[in-house]
Amino acid sequence: MADEEVEGKGFVVRDRRRFTEEGEPKEETGPEEQAEEQAEEQAKEPEPPAQEEAEDRAKVEEKVTEEAPFPEINFSTFIFSLNTSALLHLGEIPDPATGKQQEDLAMAKQTIDLIAMLQEKTRGNLAPDEENLVKHILYDLRLRYVQKAK
Repeated sequence: MADEEVEGKGFVVRDRRRFTEEGEPKEETGPEEQAEEQAEEQAKEPEPPAQEEAEDRAKVEEKVTEEAPFPEINFSTFIFSLNTSALLHLGEIPDPATGKQQEDLAMAKQTIDLIAMLQEKTRGNLAPDEENLVKHILYDLRLRYVQKAK
């Protein structure tokens, strides 16, 4: 594989060792030859997707953003997301994928413990409304968990 190029999907492997397989030094290439090699590599890069594919992707992205606009991501929305996950595992709300309510107390406990860990690790660094949110969500989830675990 001395000066051969091996082409794969989207990349080129080139042997750039300074010595041949016999251990003798290779002839060094000058800056002009290196520039030519780089130009050849760039010319071999895969072509951008066809116009049709790009339009399809744009339509899909547009449809996703129209259907489900996501709320701003901040600490409160993250805690609400974990709360929803815990409620799902407690069987309080239906699974959006199946529409069925199922209990998984081990997962619910893990999610509640995760929120408790976040409360501990962020103590003193949260705004008062964020602290109250975490405190109240944990209180509610723990009560629900104890009721389900009985």
